[in-house]
Amino acid sequence: MNAPISAALSLFSRLPPAERFHVHARAFSAPLEAIAARVPPGGTVADVGCGHGLFSGLLALSDSQRTVHGVDPDPRKIEWARQGPGWLPNVKVEVGTVETLAERLPGHFDTVVVSDVLYLLPVERWPDFLREARRLLRPGGRLLVKEAEGDGTWKHLKCLAQEVVMVKLLGRTKAGGALVLQSRGAVEALLRRTGFAPRETVALGAGYSTPHILYVAEAVAEAPASAP
Repeated sequence: MNAPISAALSLFSRLPPAERFHVHARAFSAPLEAIAARVPPGGTVADVGCGHGLFSGLLALSDSQRTVHGVDPDPRKIEWARQGPGWLPNVKVEVGTVETLAERLPGHFDTVVVSDVLYLLPVERWPDFLREARRLLRPGGRLLVKEAEGDGTWKHLKCLAQEVVMVKLLGRTKAGGALVLQSRGAVEALLRRTGFAPRETVALGAGYSTPHILYVAEAVAEAPASAP
């Protein structure tokens, strides 16, 4: 394992074994370092749906001039995050959502990261979620959305089966609707409709059993208030 992610994992050494296992599983199953490499240096970053805070910790440790603000609606995960990366001077974590953060800190962030969150929401909520992410950003700010690609492959089907176990059987992750994976074309079109210009779409599934895909977009205009 590479040094940056190992350093981030060490932040969780005081957590109970079950929580440490969950964080380590996340580190091994997702291309976190590849996502982090596309976050501009310094600045303020919102990690929306931060969970235990592993990615927040990775971003903070890799750049001491960067400030990371993580929010998650699950109080249990935020409590674990406070006991891990929450100790870092350039990390703040709190219970919240993209809506509550945008209400309090509109236009505050240089970068917003949304990693494995959208698929947990009903598809009809995706546009409003992305508009709220747009509200968080300064003009020209960067949005990074990491999802699993809905490509119909065995990785797609495996990903959905895995999440059914995590969400509905084990209760490790909270979901607000059906588990849905969208095609890259659908996500890129949605980004354009909600005030973003897609700049890069990167397939990151090589070496993983999940069809990871990263969308990098720039906030270029106010999103239409009623666009579907």
